[in-house]
Amino acid sequence: MKNQKGQSLIEILIVIGLSAILLPALLTGLVASREGKAQDSQRSQALTLLTTTIEAARSVRENGWASFAINGTFHPEISGSSWTLVGGSDTINGFTRKIEISDVNRDSNGTIVTTGGTLDPSTKKIVATISWGLPYISLISDTLYMTRYLDNNGHIDTTTSDFTIGATHTSTVTQDPPSADGEVILGAGGGGGNWCTPSASIVAQDLPKSGVANAITAIEGSDGNVIVFAGTGDNSSGVSFADVDIVGDTPSISTSIPATFDGYKTNAVFGENDYSYLATDNNSKEIVIMSLTQFSNPPTNSKYLEVGSINLPGNVNGNSIFVVNNKAYVLSSNNKFYIYNLSADRTSATLQNTGGLTISGSGKKVLVAEDYAYVATGATSNQFQIINVESSSSPNIAGQITLGSSQTGVDIYVNTNIEEPSVAYFVTSYSAGNSNVFKINISNESSPVVEGSGYSTNGMNPTGITVVTGNKGIVVGSGGTEQYQVFDVGTFVKCAGLVYSTGINGVSSVLKTSGYAYSYIITGDASAELKIILGGGGSGTTYAPAGSFISDAVDALIPTVFNRFEFTVTQPLQTTIGFQVAVANPAPDCASATYEFIGPGLTSNISDVFTTGSPVPILSSGSYQNPGQCFKYKVYFTTVDSNQTPVLYDFTLNYSP
Repeated sequence: MKNQKGQSLIEILIVIGLSAILLPALLTGLVASREGKAQDSQRSQALTLLTTTIEAARSVRENGWASFAINGTFHPEISGSSWTLVGGSDTINGFTRKIEISDVNRDSNGTIVTTGGTLDPSTKKIVATISWGLPYISLISDTLYMTRYLDNNGHIDTTTSDFTIGATHTSTVTQDPPSADGEVILGAGGGGGNWCTPSASIVAQDLPKSGVANAITAIEGSDGNVIVFAGTGDNSSGVSFADVDIVGDTPSISTSIPATFDGYKTNAVFGENDYSYLATDNNSKEIVIMSLTQFSNPPTNSKYLEVGSINLPGNVNGNSIFVVNNKAYVLSSNNKFYIYNLSADRTSATLQNTGGLTISGSGKKVLVAEDYAYVATGATSNQFQIINVESSSSPNIAGQITLGSSQTGVDIYVNTNIEEPSVAYFVTSYSAGNSNVFKINISNESSPVVEGSGYSTNGMNPTGITVVTGNKGIVVGSGGTEQYQVFDVGTFVKCAGLVYSTGINGVSSVLKTSGYAYSYIITGDASAELKIILGGGGSGTTYAPAGSFISDAVDALIPTVFNRFEFTVTQPLQTTIGFQVAVANPAPDCASATYEFIGPGLTSNISDVFTTGSPVPILSSGSYQNPGQCFKYKVYFTTVDSNQTPVLYDFTLNYSP
């Protein structure tokens, strides 16, 4: 019995010990459970209060952006029948609530960023917070962005006056058709004359010395005047190169030769605003590069400065060159095609495709558009070849076609001013009874196809071809009865011809932004090699190949975010239409402001254009300042079919003053 009593005492002690350990934990759990339920209740009330706070902020925003978009800390209160924001936080039933409003910056793509970017005055960052102290110190918050939208302004251009007053047209016009209030289209394809009724020459220019000019190209300079680049290669009696500046339009047109370049026999010439390139027979300098802004003999400055050269592999001649995007594309006399990278100052050139690409014959002409080079060779088969140049180190022949009956290739025309040309015009040597002028569909670069029956020069041996406005082509040469022939590129019917008994060695053409169109020919007339022929669309509806429209300024009156634009257009096949936008600050007013037009890539390149409605880039760079006060847009029009034009019907802008 004594042993049994001792055992009970031990059991009691064990129970007391376990109770001392377990009871606090049980009591703590019970208390935590009760407080957890209270915390859940508090959190549920806080969520309801947070939702109400956010909706109150939205209501204030919708009642007026100016009273809402103020940085700081606020809380909502009812004023009359509307919500308002009052400075500081407040406390309701133990809950503290506040709304913090701050600025928002965006990058050039319109994405919200936390560092850098440009202030967007039409967007605010909202942080709503509810906090409480019992049973635990806690808070919940929500971050959102609110934008101005109810009091945005809109502007629309849609009438004839909208597209006329204060606007700038370059080879475009506004018309008011019965079906619309107003629209912008391309202008007439050349002014002043008619390709089918040409005069022999409105102006002639003698090139220095007595060499026979055999190379020509022409461009419109940045000042709106034409620069003709001419070279001699048939003998050594002339200068290697002369550029002729042509100022004005008919009837007030003048020519001058500011400087020349000599020392080489020129086979081909290519020109840019600041540089000219000669393809020569010099075996250490088959391509010679000269600056048109630097001179080798100051102070007279009558000789241009040679700044670089290319030595083609082997003992060959340079036959043709085309330069775009700091790359030179070169044809040699030994059936090779080369690509060189050029330095920005043109003092060095690096060969990209070692060994060159073998083509079907000696190179005659190369033109480049986007990822393809279009080549004419002196072969009698596969005279026309298309080369994929997307990879400079490994170009390859994508497509080719044989033209005529054992006729050699002579020249080619492709509109390189558009991204994806769909047609080429090719001329071969003359062969009695056979066509020697061809229209080629190049939409599928791997499979070019001849369209139509072609055209015969009727005894004339061709030297060059160009395509002008009004759906007309011009082919020139020597021999036969007419050395200057104009034909319709759709029907291959000749509409005009001129006689130049000394022969024509080359042709180029320019449609100026003034609307006037000219062809430029170099002849065997030693006393006046260069001749200028006035052209134009004549009667009928033909459109210029390219033009632009700049709108009148939209003045928001105060610093503004220009948000988005939309437009309505028609774009037939063979045409393009694209938009750029500019936002600036007044200087002192919007009419006098400096506008920098940019596209979606944030550059002013003519190929960087919006083709669909889009947000206006928010950016502060140079003259482009969004937010700003002044807005303009620019529209680029092109067509390769002179019977079709893209059409702009309306342009709508949304902005937030």
